Amino acid sequence: MPPPLPAAPRRGWWQRHWRWAVPLLGLFCTAAFAGFIALLMFVVFEGIRASDAYTTAMQRAREHPQVTQALGTPVESGWYLMGEVTVSGLSGEASLQIPISGPKGEADLYVEAEKSAGQWTYSTLLVDVDGQDAPIDLLADESAGRADR
Repeated sequence: MPPPLPAAPRRGWWQRHWRWAVPLLGLFCTAAFAGFIALLMFVVFEGIRASDAYTTAMQRAREHPQVTQALGTPVESGWYLMGEVTVSGLSGEASLQIPISGPKGEADLYVEAEKSAGQWTYSTLLVDVDGQDAPIDLLADESAGRADR
């Protein structure tokens, strides 16, 4: 009787499962990259939302009678912001476009501000309501008050 044939070496895990492991690995890498980008955007947007320039601009928009009349209350900001806030000690600059909305409609809040000696000075604070021809100038009351003095 001939000796038994040696058993074929067993194939490893990778050799047996590579056909589904490669696409799964690609999907995992894509999801990890998308998660990293989402986390980075969240950190940047939350940093902007924590700035004095953003909070003051949103407070003024929420309290302005023309804005609340056009959008209704509450006036909330959207999740996606455009622009930047740069602060270094007691000085800084802000240039933002903030999507805002209320029960009656949507708008964009435009902010241009400069920080000097710890105080923000706004050069632009406009609310451009969708469907209206002219934007609402949130600084108009202040400039009229200064002209009266």
